Amino acid sequence: MSEDPLHADLLIKNARIFNPFTSEWDQEILAIRDGYVLGYGSDYSGSKEIDLKGARIVPGLIDAHVHIESSLLTPAEFGRLVLSHGTTTVIADPHEIANVAGIKGIQAMMNDAERTPLDIFFMLPSCVPATPLDSAGAALNADDLSPLRSDRRVIGLGEMMNVPGVLCRDPEVLKKIALSTIVDGHAPMLSGAALDQYIRSGIQSDHECITPEEAKEKLRKGMYIFMREGAAARNLRDLAPIADCRTAPRCAFATDDRHADMLMDAGSIDDCIRIAVDSGIEEEVAIRMATLSAAERFGLHDRGALSPGRIADFVVLDSSPVFTVRRVFKQGEEIKGGAYTPPIPLKTEFSCSLPEMPDLRIHGTGPARVIAIIPGQITTSEEIHDVIGENLPDTHNDILKAVVCDRYLRQGFGLGLVRGFGLKSGALAISVSHDSHNIVAVGADDADIISAISGNGGV
Repeated sequence: MSEDPLHADLLIKNARIFNPFTSEWDQEILAIRDGYVLGYGSDYSGSKEIDLKGARIVPGLIDAHVHIESSLLTPAEFGRLVLSHGTTTVIADPHEIANVAGIKGIQAMMNDAERTPLDIFFMLPSCVPATPLDSAGAALNADDLSPLRSDRRVIGLGEMMNVPGVLCRDPEVLKKIALSTIVDGHAPMLSGAALDQYIRSGIQSDHECITPEEAKEKLRKGMYIFMREGAAARNLRDLAPIADCRTAPRCAFATDDRHADMLMDAGSIDDCIRIAVDSGIEEEVAIRMATLSAAERFGLHDRGALSPGRIADFVVLDSSPVFTVRRVFKQGEEIKGGAYTPPIPLKTEFSCSLPEMPDLRIHGTGPARVIAIIPGQITTSEEIHDVIGENLPDTHNDILKAVVCDRYLRQGFGLGLVRGFGLKSGALAISVSHDSHNIVAVGADDADIISAISGNGGV
């Protein structure tokens, strides 16, 4: 007996459904079968019905660019968290773990991603190490990455941050770009003829814009713009003026790097929508950017809208006027939390030489280059300050010592000056440090700097 074409597994009734093709809210009955949208209207019957009593629903939200590792969660736990906020698909660049563990790290992320209902698509990391001058745990060339292209979860090449390599037409860089027809960019403040050449190389998107003028130029030249709102870099409010019904098809949202606490408290792409609306973007434009725009950028034509034949990923909104997720459905099934899944172990070498007190001394008096932190940005600026070496760190003027220790080959450390931390005593050190994840320490006292580095694995 043939299947009744009008019979659904699930009917969603009395819902206002957002249509990203027209940016309208349709009052329709939504029919779902086998995890896909069967169609709309009263012609359909269903084995099960849910009456949403006039609630609004939108397609599952899509994060156009994220490093899952930055959440400090495994893909399975990351999925458990962001699904609760309505994000049903993410485009992940495992750039961070690749810089630590190479191909083995990428495969570990892919394997763990199978343990979550969240759809995780992967971009191949294009810059491992991030720069030729960096000391990382791996070095991946195009031939190393090429075997991964056949994996169904791999959909493109991740952010090409080696701008000099692109502009100089480095053969290895161009070989990586040729691995895929979908290539993400990373080109902060690139403009004019240099930007033209960068785009001509085959790079199509950018998530590093910090001003509307920068974003407009890249948009006019055909790039997709991902408005980023992460833990450290928060650019969405500044870029909001470029988003309207005309530009929405070329704009999407990206969290890039969000820690677990921020994901828990503020949310994921749902938070981006709230910030966008608060910044003057029409809600319908923001939702379109968070759904269909991101799907179309990556050729994911099976999602991004609740239209016939597409995956039935959708979010039921609260009655509040502020965009608030109440219920989440993945392939027609409601997501209701889930149990913790222990991580699959991944072992990597950790070997670091500990600096000694004499190593951190700075001698002499005169002008010195100081790295200045820009709040809410990952970019920094250069400042010149007159310093007295023996008086450093100088907490009065907020000029502290910064130390970077190689964690892979025991090749030593680098020493510099930084302003903007505001530390008056003590020190901070971390081995989660983009992009190569060597140990980075900042402190107001040399002994405390060494102690902090030692606590992060220095021997």
